[in-house]
Amino acid sequence: MKAQDMTRDWIGTAQTLSQALPYLQRYAGAIVVVKFGGNAMGDQDAMAEFARDIVLMKQVGLNPVVVHGGGPMINDMLDKLGIESSFVRGKRVTDQKTVEVVEMVLTGLVNKRIVQAIMDEGGRAVGLSGKDDDLMVAEADDPELGFVGKPSKMNVQVLHDLNAAGIIPVVAPVASGTGRAETFNVNGDTAAGAIAAALKADRLLLLTNVPGVKDENGQVMTQLSAIQVRDMIKSGAIAGGMIPKTETALKALDEGVRAVVILDGTLPNASLLELFTEHGAGSIIRND
Repeated sequence: MKAQDMTRDWIGTAQTLSQALPYLQRYAGAIVVVKFGGNAMGDQDAMAEFARDIVLMKQVGLNPVVVHGGGPMINDMLDKLGIESSFVRGKRVTDQKTVEVVEMVLTGLVNKRIVQAIMDEGGRAVGLSGKDDDLMVAEADDPELGFVGKPSKMNVQVLHDLNAAGIIPVVAPVASGTGRAETFNVNGDTAAGAIAAALKADRLLLLTNVPGVKDENGQVMTQLSAIQVRDMIKSGAIAGGMIPKTETALKALDEGVRAVVILDGTLPNASLLELFTEHGAGSIIRND
């Protein structure tokens, strides 16, 4: 690279940092819940990049809380153990054997990989599940699906305590139930929404593998109101896997989250682009 090109790159980097100042000031002390999942969890480089972004958030004064999924890893482990699954209306039935595998994979393998990645980037992180300190108590979402739960009671004091100590919480979406020794598997987006609502988070970032919410013409909508989202669900413009994500967003907004962003987690530094640049990186949904 020529010296002139290098100087231009350095100046561009300095300008980017300078332009980020208003956003750094805006989010100082804010709680940001980030739902992490998908194929990036199995990619070492993508995991390291995500961890670096989370550490940077903490370093500049935000209080990030990571909530993760792990569906592909659960499927792999069930196959290795020879545990067959049955389905009801296209959804996996989570029996006692399956929920034990879910807990093992999410709270063990996946959770600790993310914690280690954050530590490798110079941050401090602690992994926990919804069962720790009764962070998340769930009830059966559908009795036919077995131990698939929806949050019914939240106790997020442990997350406040970790944030105050300078530690990044990494939460696996496994919840306790009201029955003795009862365990529920909770959808990662649902868990992230419930945690964000209980924390009254400034932002909930739902990282996906699509650029955001698209209109009927396939164009990404960078800003939406809750009314627009409801209308688009009703008209069918929002369909398929985007429906539960937007419904999670609406519920979180109703319960006190300031804004929810659905963004493409495969985009490099997606969370930083959304929080610290004018451009943003997805679809932001706010109350009307």
